[in-house]
Amino acid sequence: MSKKPKGLNPELENAIYDLLKQTMNDSTASLTDKTKVLDRVLKLEQIKQKISDDEWGKGFFNPDDEGEE
Repeated sequence: MSKKPKGLNPELENAIYDLLKQTMNDSTASLTDKTKVLDRVLKLEQIKQKISDDEWGKGFFNPDDEGEE
């Protein structure tokens, strides 16, 4: 069984960045349109940080914290 590669699809990443460039350069794009694209780019960056951080989310169910009230 092949292992799924870790990380984001580079084509998707490039498409989102291209969309950002096009939307920001479009003088007819509304502020709402620009904000939606910025939100997508920020979400992509957030996902990239989660992928690169091996410790992300590991401390939520730490058994050492139980009983320390």
